[in-house]
Amino acid sequence: MHERGHMKDDTRHEEGSLRARAWTAATLAWQAQPRTTACSVIVSVLMGIAPVVTAWLTKVVLDGIGRGSGASELVPAAGALATAGLVLIVLPHVSEYLRGRLHRSLRAHVSGRLYGRVNDDPGLGRFENPAFHDDLRLAQEAGQNAPDRIVRSSLSIGQGTLTLVGFVGTLIVISPVMVALILFAAMPSARAQLLLSRRRAKMLWGISTNSRRQFFYSSLLSSPEAAKEVRLFGLGDHLRGRMLGELAAINAAEEDVERRTLHSQGLLSLLGAVIAGAGLLWAILAAADGALSIGDVSVFIAAVAGVQTALNTIVGQWADAHNALLVFGRYLKVMRADPLLPVPADPVPLPALRKGIELRDVWFRYDEGHPWVLRGVDLFIPYGVSVALVGLNGAGKSTLVKLLCRLYDPVRGSIHWDGVDLREASPDELRRRIGAVFQDYMSYDLTAAENIMLGDLASGGDRAAVEDAARRAGVHDVLAALPRGYDTLLSRIFFGDNDEEEAGVMLSGGQWQRLALARALMRDRQDLLILDEPSSGLDAEAEHAIHLGLRTHRAGRTSVLISHRLGAVREADLIVVLGGGRIAERGTHDELMALDGEYARLFTLQASGYESAAPGGGRNATSQDADPPKIDSPAQLPLHG
Repeated sequence: MHERGHMKDDTRHEEGSLRARAWTAATLAWQAQPRTTACSVIVSVLMGIAPVVTAWLTKVVLDGIGRGSGASELVPAAGALATAGLVLIVLPHVSEYLRGRLHRSLRAHVSGRLYGRVNDDPGLGRFENPAFHDDLRLAQEAGQNAPDRIVRSSLSIGQGTLTLVGFVGTLIVISPVMVALILFAAMPSARAQLLLSRRRAKMLWGISTNSRRQFFYSSLLSSPEAAKEVRLFGLGDHLRGRMLGELAAINAAEEDVERRTLHSQGLLSLLGAVIAGAGLLWAILAAADGALSIGDVSVFIAAVAGVQTALNTIVGQWADAHNALLVFGRYLKVMRADPLLPVPADPVPLPALRKGIELRDVWFRYDEGHPWVLRGVDLFIPYGVSVALVGLNGAGKSTLVKLLCRLYDPVRGSIHWDGVDLREASPDELRRRIGAVFQDYMSYDLTAAENIMLGDLASGGDRAAVEDAARRAGVHDVLAALPRGYDTLLSRIFFGDNDEEEAGVMLSGGQWQRLALARALMRDRQDLLILDEPSSGLDAEAEHAIHLGLRTHRAGRTSVLISHRLGAVREADLIVVLGGGRIAERGTHDELMALDGEYARLFTLQASGYESAAPGGGRNATSQDADPPKIDSPAQLPLHG
């Protein structure tokens, strides 16, 4: 009994949840297209009533003919019947147009709300969580179709209900017994449809992982990034086999649901046909005995067909709506999720940086299942000072940069901007004060000018500012020499949309890195400049030129530089060595070399690779104080991060 009570509570909870979701879908439709939604309701009402009216008008005309009525009596009824027939012909086309219009508007409205909600989360935590990407993909799929399916099915259910009520009333007048039989035969069909709907939704969730894997393997087989290794290592057949294996699992699950649908619905349809045939036989015999008129027989036949059609429509549309309501829950889950990074309701204004940025006992880890990345970091970045962060992989350099941009909050401790705790300030205002280039920079499928302009939308795409940033990043000559200059599309994914000249150009990795640096330099007059490995993909000459320019550019500005090439950071005002999540050393290059600690060991280790490769091979072949050129030596590898 106790377990049964729980089952009833769960059922009530599910029904209440589904009703709430249906109301949400209706609200979204009204917000997207109020007039179209209202017109769709009116048309559905007319389409629900029209078959019943047509059946009764047909009865009136046939009975009048049977009685030998004159034209004066028959013409009004015949005219009304013709009008009803015209309505039945025209209204489905009007309905389809309205539904298409509503579908397009609703899809745009729902997608806009979804990605607006995603964009409202100012942090990175959700985006670096694989589970969120599963939820987002399902929410996107649900948002594209589920609300529209719910609204369409609801309108069809309303239309079918009106038709059903009208024809049930008709049958009650003629044969109450036949009404009971038809409704009794429809009950198993309704239950079977609901069970199949749940099974179909469960199947879709069950094959979600298979679908992701199938897409993953197929993308590897067609990706230009993976093509070299796929061919070199002979991975094609292996990946193709895995893709087909996942596809086989998807097909098997879908086949199982379709087989069950065919089995149940086929038997139930046969039962409905037997009952309809029995009713028709009874009506004919009753008419032969004089118990029914010709008009009664015609309206009875129309009513039996109409009741069964309406019941099938209601049950089928309810099953589809039920499935859509279950799927719609994934959309609502993303929409109702609170941001992981809290935004203050009344943020404290962030002053222009004049004193500095202070990290106070900062501890951080990405979640409770991961180790601490930062362990009690205390650091002051004075205004107008260039600070370099160095250390081995996993030392916490890039994580510290994420905290400075408030893409995450410290688990313990705090970060202050001229005394203001970053948690109390608006993340948007903070980020408007920061220019940054990240190690994993973006390559946008846009024009060269747009790629740079994105660094400062407030500039309005000022071409002079864009070109100035490109010059300082050392990429102006490359972009100016493109077929359409700065207006050249830096992508080939739109090939075929325009003529060959406008099909797009691909840049090299080093050129893309300079372009990303130019994007960061669009905000060069902001309070803080963050450079995370700004030259890791450049050749030795380009790297030297970039860092030479950046030294001049950073002079007198607050900046944070991360680089595994220690020759690039030696001119920083302050060098901070991270190790084990803590600050191991801090000071200028000369101070740290004199300390003969971790920094001196890493610098000497890296420099020794250049010295041994120089002509003559001696230690004096290259000055330890000179900026070493870029080489791909094993000595560099521990410092890359």
